[in-house]
Amino acid sequence: MAEIALVTSSFLPRVGGVEEHVRHVAEQLRDRGVEVAIWTADRGDDVPPEHDGIPLRVLPTPMPARSVRAVLSFLWRAPRAALRWRRALRADRPAVVHVHCFGPNGAWATEVARFARLPLVITSHGETFGDADDVFGGSALMRWALRRGIRRAAAVTAVSSFTARDLEERFGLEPGHAAIVMNGVDLDEESADAPPLPARYFIALGRLVRTKGFDLLVRAFASADLPEDVHLVIGGDGPERDALLALAAERGVGDRVHLPGRIGRGSVGPTVAGSLALVAPSRTEAFGIVVLEGWRGGVPVIATSHAGPEEIIRDDVDGWLADPFDERALAAALERAVRDPDASRRIAAAGRARVEEFGWDRVADGYLAVYAELAADDGSPAARIRSTVRGARAATQG
Repeated sequence: MAEIALVTSSFLPRVGGVEEHVRHVAEQLRDRGVEVAIWTADRGDDVPPEHDGIPLRVLPTPMPARSVRAVLSFLWRAPRAALRWRRALRADRPAVVHVHCFGPNGAWATEVARFARLPLVITSHGETFGDADDVFGGSALMRWALRRGIRRAAAVTAVSSFTARDLEERFGLEPGHAAIVMNGVDLDEESADAPPLPARYFIALGRLVRTKGFDLLVRAFASADLPEDVHLVIGGDGPERDALLALAAERGVGDRVHLPGRIGRGSVGPTVAGSLALVAPSRTEAFGIVVLEGWRGGVPVIATSHAGPEEIIRDDVDGWLADPFDERALAAALERAVRDPDASRRIAAAGRARVEEFGWDRVADGYLAVYAELAADDGSPAARIRSTVRGARAATQG
């Protein structure tokens, strides 16, 4: 029996911010005595039945579309999907259904929570504006499903105030009703060896998609007045890889821009720590978890001035904010990181001190506070978690 079912759009073996978030939150809750299960949308991956002792259910999430063929496919698949969701309900008997990164997983979870009369919590990770395929821009059905989920939800959280405002302005969330539970980072992550890299380099990390702004970074790097032995490393995979390499060659820095692919989890720490600075040039960003990677690595962070990073970085105190659309401004930030070692050391030290505020234990604290608000002693399913949540919070605060 699980008190909390974390319903995620994606999970391991896929790698990304949402997957890391859900994994760490599940482990934190489990370690505090809260029974938790992870329900992930079926994306065709080979997923084991559990993660570190936590039940892991892979659930189909078919959605209707406009074509006749798509509608017929949905009508064929939906009853079987519903049966799988009902089996998950019977197996785990959650008291709260908590959606992370609303997509088809959220649409199905909303209906399952309504059917089972369970409180629904929705956490937005910026999927409404940061999705590489712009699902919410292109799908009226998904926009409708999210609005319905928000109306049905007992609580809504977001990883930043910027993310919450998007829900308010476009999806009907009542202003001020979202709890802000920010992302975290593993402060004690075990390290592996860094891949072979140049002696001096800037590091950028993330999926190679347009929203991450790596093309803007390549342009700024090419125009910056930097020593020839300074390189740019962009770690990640994605559809923009060939375009980025072509852009680097076109701008005359093809021999100094490196795309080594995805850097393994254990290798991220030493790779960041060995860099001149971590750069996060996103066109828009819900939070900017890579900022925390830079702080943890003890290097200066140069981040986009658009959206989430503005809420956590104090400009010229524990990081530098730059508009990635302003090529000269971003190039100037790169130049400063190289030319002003005193400023770089100051920024890096402040960031390293600040990152202690962003352990995953703090994230779990935020969700426990949300669950505590749901756990009224009224005989409802959520009342089951009342004593557990109180005990988990007391153990943390004691």
